[in-house]
Amino acid sequence: QVQLVESGGGLVQAGGSLRLSCAASGGIFNINYMGWYRQAPGKQRELVAVFTRNGSTNYADSVQGRFTISRRNVEAMYLQMNSLKPDDTAVYYCYADLWRGKFWGRGTQVTVSS
Repeated sequence: QVQLVESGGGLVQAGGSLRLSCAASGGIFNINYMGWYRQAPGKQRELVAVFTRNGSTNYADSVQGRFTISRRNVEAMYLQMNSLKPDDTAVYYCYADLWRGKFWGRGTQVTVSS
């Protein structure tokens, strides 16, 4: 059974940094996409950054140049977030789109104060 567990969220002042981690288990293979989404209060869940099938990365325009997605292997993925803004406040979710299904973590809260 696939499990995705996020960590590293918290409260930070505008301009600060956080590093999110995603620990994946339960057979992470045949990957279509794997990355990070976020959902702010009253808004739809949106893509933040992902690895595509060929290993390239895609970023939302709003985080380009400030956030960096990385991974040690398919079971350890990270999101380095720099120059954080209040608009980055959201619950951040780890996401895995595998051949056998789509999987989400429970999320980690990131709050950026002005």
